[in-house]
Amino acid sequence: MKNLIIASTSTLHGGGYLGYLLPELKILFKNCKSIIFIPYARPGGISEDEYTEKVTTVFSTLNINVTGLQEFENPKKALLEAEGIFTGGGNTFLLVAKLYENKVMDVLADVIHSGIPYLGTSAGSNITGISMQTTNDMPIVYPPSFKTLGIIPFNFNPHYLDADLQSKHMGETRETRIKEFHAFNSIPVLGLREGSWLDVKGEEIILKGTLTARLFKQNENTVEITSGSNLGNKKNLTN
Repeated sequence: MKNLIIASTSTLHGGGYLGYLLPELKILFKNCKSIIFIPYARPGGISEDEYTEKVTTVFSTLNINVTGLQEFENPKKALLEAEGIFTGGGNTFLLVAKLYENKVMDVLADVIHSGIPYLGTSAGSNITGISMQTTNDMPIVYPPSFKTLGIIPFNFNPHYLDADLQSKHMGETRETRIKEFHAFNSIPVLGLREGSWLDVKGEEIILKGTLTARLFKQNENTVEITSGSNLGNKKNLTN
């Protein structure tokens, strides 16, 4: 049975790294003495080792050991033997390119489907969808495919921001960008606001947090999804 937490962000304003999610992580990884961290997204260009060290510090408070996937000679074998997995945020293009380069995209999908607990934040959440095409990130590298894990039957737009009617910014809003995506693609997109996450257990996909999320579908009106809703039961997710 699938067992995931898929979060919009790792850090809320004024809080520590993963701080707001710690109660959930205690539950998600309750049977894990160790997890594997996938640091490929490298936020701000930090090294994979620096990123792993940051995550290790947080998980030590849960008495869970962390090893970065980059430390293994055989990353496929490491994922197959993992007790739990966390993929952090950063640049989704880089993350996806590295997963394909190391030939672990399909392996990661299989492991998650098998029930290994998985945490994804930001870019690590993007890859649980059908494709990475609704990321907010710059294409700093060129992945061989936009196809991702397909664990969730829709795409994400993490860090979703509503239009600020008081702003003088005349550029495109997130809603505009998603509409551009839907001019050529039929995959539903969930705009996940900061502080929101999905709790996935089997086929249940429960929106958690205090905020609503925005569900975009091609040629249909946008729907606000309330916290506590089960998106796994939303028959209108797929066209």
